[in-house]
This record gives sequence, structure tokens and C-alpha cells, in this order.
Amino acid sequence: MAGPELTSGVPLADIPGQERAISELRASVANPVHAYLFVGPRGSGADHAALGFAAMLLCPHGGCGECSHCDRALRRGHPDLFFAERAGVAYRVSEIVPRPDTKSATVLELSLRRPLESQRIVVVVPDAEMLRGTGDGAPAASFLKTLEEPPESTVFILVAEELPPEMITIRSRCVVVTFDPLTDATIATWLEGHGIEPDRARRLAEGAAGDGQRALLLSQDAGYESRLALWQEVPALLDGTGATAAELALRLAGSLKEATSPLEAAQAAELSEIDEAAKAMGERSARGRKDLIDHHKREVRRYQDAELRAGLGVLSRAYRDRLMRALSEEKSDEARRAALGIDAIGSLASGLRRNPRLTLALESLLTSLSVTS
Repeated sequence: MAGPELTSGVPLADIPGQERAISELRASVANPVHAYLFVGPRGSGADHAALGFAAMLLCPHGGCGECSHCDRALRRGHPDLFFAERAGVAYRVSEIVPRPDTKSATVLELSLRRPLESQRIVVVVPDAEMLRGTGDGAPAASFLKTLEEPPESTVFILVAEELPPEMITIRSRCVVVTFDPLTDATIATWLEGHGIEPDRARRLAEGAAGDGQRALLLSQDAGYESRLALWQEVPALLDGTGATAAELALRLAGSLKEATSPLEAAQAAELSEIDEAAKAMGERSARGRKDLIDHHKREVRRYQDAELRAGLGVLSRAYRDRLMRALSEEKSDEARRAALGIDAIGSLASGLRRNPRLTLALESLLTSLSVTS
């Protein structure tokens, strides 16, 4: 994710709550293996650690934080650093190995390139759990063949939120580094270290859905408190009518778009910096500029997903409070409705990746909550 902590500094620095994982990675830099699998929930820092570890592998000094190798790698602009990208929800075989209809470089082709400036090539595979499918023609099987015979100078870093059954064999070919979920307390303490007042740090942590970097961006977001208040008001605003549910869905969807303003500002600054660096080197265009823009677009969508997930968390806590109150007062019917509401919220939260139409999904959820309220 674009943000202040990635534009400078020592690789693997300022990643909260993952001391064990960071220690493992620092210890392995001198003699890296050919493949690593970082596993941790979104926001745990696994993706930031992948970028930092890549910088360390490309740096001739093992991650000094001062050379151009570190700087360019942390900006995703190093000529020996590549990122696998997918066009759809899941990876396609044509994005792993070449096929007649392949238009861009595949993971296999990237891994076979010779280093231009460093001693090795690093290929990062984000969202590796999206190597779905089984059998000889599936993306997971195609990637496994690529992983089993890599050039000596290539290191793969796979990043996954979970390990589906299709990845069991892939896992056996990698060193697995796990990243623990971040607690609100860990995030709040880390924010305080960035100069944020304790009470505000706590509120930001509660709205960050376990994502420390998101919490840091929220600290620069003037509209965060009002968006949080809107989610807290939802149960009281629902009146059992579809019209109100639809209106609230539009308001919430609009707030998701507003939430990305700090991220988009950081992205614009990142593009400006690489353009200036390219100009200083006498280059007409920064290397990888289009890929970075595409990456930014995916970041925006992921950030909106995180905003929605955080809002759903606020909403779920409100219905949990209703459930506990109803149980304590022995109001079984109210308790049942609150439990149904919690289930509906959880269902949407777990299916976000498969549901690109957020406004309709929100309207459906709020209509369901209107019935159970």
C-alpha cells in the first residue's frame, strides 16, 4: 500500500506486532532459499514485509536502507523486482505460464529473466490463495511446476491470507513465515509511537479492521470520525422499509469512496516521486509506471473493502450488544433477530472478494437487517 512508511527507511522496519516473523526474515537474508510463503490476514503486515524482504534480497548489503537498491525496491521500481498480477478475482493459467493468448509476461517468464543490477531476481506473488483449482490444468498446478525448477538466481515470495487445500503442495516447497493478526491494542500502541494521542489512537485502531497501515492512513483522514458515526447510527435509522435501506446503502457506498482520499493522495505523491527520479536520470518515463498505476487501482479497491469490513465490524458489534442485552432480559425473540443480523453481516464480510457490486450488497444486507430489527 502506498503510504509514508514505505517511501523511505530501512526494509522491514516499522511493521507492528510481527517481531518473530521479522526476526526470521532478517536471519535468512544471508542464505535465502528459492521460495517463501508469507501467511497472515490482510492488514497483518505480510504484504509490507514481502516488499521489505525483497529490498533486503536485492540490496548488496542485505538491506542497508541507504542505497538505491533499497530505495527503488521499496518504491516497487527496482529492475530486478517483479510482481505477479491477475486480471480477475483468481489467477489464470495464462498468467502463470505462457499460452497462445498470453499478452503480458507470465510468472514463469519473469522468473527466468537474468538480473540486471542485483545478484538475483525477486518475484512477489500477492494473494497467492487465488491460485485456485486442482488438476494438471489449474493455476496452482502450473505454478507448482514453475516453483519446482526455478533458476538459482530467482527467489519467489508468495503472500496469502490463508492456505486452501490447493496450496498444500506449494506450501511444502516453501519456507512458511506466519504473520499474526494484529490486536487493537498493538495497533494503538504503534500509533502512539507515531505521535498520535492515546484516545485517538484507540479509536483509529478500532476502525482499522486489524490493519496497522490503514490506521496510520486514517490518522490523516478528516472524515473518518463522521463515517464511523454513520455506521454506528445504522441500526437506529433502519425503519423496516426498503426505501430507507436503499438510501442508507447509497450513503454508505459514498462514504467508502470518500475514504480513499488519503490513499489516493499518497499514491499521487508516490507517482510524482518516481517521475522526478526518472527525470533526474534522463529517462523519458519511469520504469514500471503503468504497472504501478494498475497496482494503485487495486489498492483503492482493497482499501474500500477494508473500509467496508471495518464498518461491518462496527455494525456487528452493535447487534452483538443487542443480543447480549436481549439475553440478559430474557427476550428470546429479540435475541433471535439480533443473532440473524449478526449472521447476515458476517456473511457479507466473508464474501467481499466474490461480490464486486458493493452498493447492491449493502442494500441487500440493510434490507435483511430491517426485517430482523
